[in-house]
Amino acid sequence: MDHLPDTPMDMSQIMRLAQSPAGKKLIALLKKNDSDEMQQAMKQAADGDYSQAKNAINKFLSTPEARALVEQLRRE
Repeated sequence: MDHLPDTPMDMSQIMRLAQSPAGKKLIALLKKNDSDEMQQAMKQAADGDYSQAKNAINKFLSTPEARALVEQLRRE
């Protein structure tokens, strides 16, 4: 899967993307697909272990719907 650039974003860029139509859809999709796996991954990330969170997020972003929304975000 093609990944987003590894360059840091400032908070204004993140907010702009999150408030865009594609960003709102991506957040809604994430909430809709919220799973025990994602919850556990986020708990481990809060404790400093990011490997499971990275895997869970990559799995989510590999779905066709999420990939399409990420592509829309790239164009915005």
